[in-house]
Amino acid sequence: MSEKEITQAGKIASQVKVFAKSIIKKDILLLEIAEKIENKIIELRGKPAFPVNLSINEIAAHYTPTYDDKTTAYGLLKIDLGVHVNGWVADTSFSIDLENSEKNKKLIEASKKALENAEKIINSEITLSEIGKEISKTINSYGFNPIVNLTGHSIEQYNLHSGLSISNIDNKSNIKLGEGLFAIEPFATDGKGKIYDGKTSGIYSLIHPKNTRSPLSREILDYIVNEFSNLPFCSRWIIKKFGTKSLIALKQLEQEGILHQYHQLIEVSKGIVSQAENTFLIKKDKVINTSK
Repeated sequence: MSEKEITQAGKIASQVKVFAKSIIKKDILLLEIAEKIENKIIELRGKPAFPVNLSINEIAAHYTPTYDDKTTAYGLLKIDLGVHVNGWVADTSFSIDLENSEKNKKLIEASKKALENAEKIINSEITLSEIGKEISKTINSYGFNPIVNLTGHSIEQYNLHSGLSISNIDNKSNIKLGEGLFAIEPFATDGKGKIYDGKTSGIYSLIHPKNTRSPLSREILDYIVNEFSNLPFCSRWIIKKFGTKSLIALKQLEQEGILHQYHQLIEVSKGIVSQAENTFLIKKDKVINTSK
């Protein structure tokens, strides 16, 4: 585990958050926001660890603009971005109210405060149950619900979700957090507090590299393996490199079980969702918030 590259990714992510907050305004194309954020990551000598997620209102996560997307920013917008340096990731998110809504602002405060309170108690010896209990208690204190089937996660090199899930509720787990790299991400909603799989997102990850017959699909697969490894990517990035003909190849690679496409995650009662997230390097004797 490279602490130098982990902290470098976190510093870049922190700078990009400041930049993102300065450019996001109501009615700007989500496509413009995503490309500016991703370009800023590259300008600061990092790489996007996944496509920028720009999820509005009841969409909790996994909305990234398509190459020809005409959707504009409105409502409660969640900006989830990732930076990697040599595969070591900083995963961070924040929410913005674009409607001057008191409820939206309160929802944003609830997830933000839940993250802050979790940070105060986390260490290598704490149980997953204790973290979830603190997050849900904080969100409930604002009159909202945590999303029970979205979690934080452990991170390893080129592996964004590496096995350990950090619940946003008291799941009665006595598993200790331990040492390592972890993203903690409370989601608060005025809805029921569950998500379901919505439409496909255009966000993919490589799950089973194997031979494919189509020459274009082979070329795209080689590019994916070399450029992204196991980290998520999107059709927009592939089209930028190979043109719109690549959409057929992506579909073929998905049908062959080589790629997995993620779905947008929607709150079941169409409740509005806020999100806050930071990445933490946990050692035996200290906790480093890499992306604050």
